[in-house]
Amino acid sequence: METGPFEVSAPTQLLRRVVELSSEFERELGRQLGVNPTDLSAMEHLIQSGPLAPTDIARRLGLTTAAATTVIDRLSALGHVTRAPHPTDRRGILVSATEKSIAKAMGDLMPMILGIDAVSREFTAAEIDVVTMFLNRVVENYGSQVAAMAERET
Repeated sequence: METGPFEVSAPTQLLRRVVELSSEFERELGRQLGVNPTDLSAMEHLIQSGPLAPTDIARRLGLTTAAATTVIDRLSALGHVTRAPHPTDRRGILVSATEKSIAKAMGDLMPMILGIDAVSREFTAAEIDVVTMFLNRVVENYGSQVAAMAERET
């Protein structure tokens, strides 16, 4: 496999820049919320999925339950999450993002999301179809590469 500098297409270069900017955005969002990347990822899952059991958080983040409990403790101490009894498991709890933290995160996310959506409205339906087809293929490629990498580890 070739290493070092090599030529790639403009779309590939731009996708790389999108990935870099996405990482920068997440770092800044985490800084704004006062959390580290793992804690931010936990918050993203709670905001997107709603209340989760600590074991679900652990599974989604690829952590042990003890490590997930530490994440939840940090987020709770910062006022980002609350714990409540699980409605069907009397020994369990559910963790929820607080309304204040959801509002803060969405206040930072929505301008970016709406801005991207506005850009898409600048294109014709046919152009959007081409872009969508391209991005679907990029997603498929990423997925197959992740699967191949994971397979090599086993």
